[in-house]
Amino acid sequence: MSTERRTAPRTPLDRRRVVDTALRLLNEVGLDGLTLRAIATELEVKAPALYWHFKDKRALLDEMATEMYRRMVAGTPLGAADTWRERLLRSNRGLRAALLGYRDGARVFSGSRFTGMEHAEQMEDNLRLFTAAGFTLAQAVRASSTSYLFTLGFVIEEQGMRPLPDEGEEGRQGVDVDERARRMADFPLSAAAGAEIFLDYDRQFEDGLALVLAGIAATYGRD
Repeated sequence: MSTERRTAPRTPLDRRRVVDTALRLLNEVGLDGLTLRAIATELEVKAPALYWHFKDKRALLDEMATEMYRRMVAGTPLGAADTWRERLLRSNRGLRAALLGYRDGARVFSGSRFTGMEHAEQMEDNLRLFTAAGFTLAQAVRASSTSYLFTLGFVIEEQGMRPLPDEGEEGRQGVDVDERARRMADFPLSAAAGAEIFLDYDRQFEDGLALVLAGIAATYGRD
């Protein structure tokens, strides 16, 4: 009888496995610490092996953003009977929740070019809904993109200001609103504004999104 040890076959390396690993590692090290070398180490391969699937880190980030979008769409089904307001509320709340699910998620998403067609399918549905509600195509695009950019920018700032829970007391901390107010005592309105700027991001987001929607309705004369 042979006593030769058999090793379990290694899972083949493919784009999906690389991206899944990169997204998991992103939550551990953040975007700045996410290197191809770190991903390769996690996968127990040499860094050049990744170049068979992605020509550079930018290409990998594009695929990561696309996978984030796929997961977001799967977790945020559109309502067939949505009004334009309901659609923007649903999609932007879903986008924020999806981006907050990853450390530096908004930074990964920003400026990325999707590699699939899932976004085109959802965009077509959104534009069809808006034009049926009386928006011109240009108005529909502007309304959708303005709300999207508000959400993306909001989450970039939100993730930049919130403390990182896994870094302990030595890591990045949130803003001490009381200490800020003490330092700005000569500027009482600005000091008091700290509670509006750095606390309760959920309320801030909802208030800001409501302002965007109100502006769309007022500008384009839509209820």
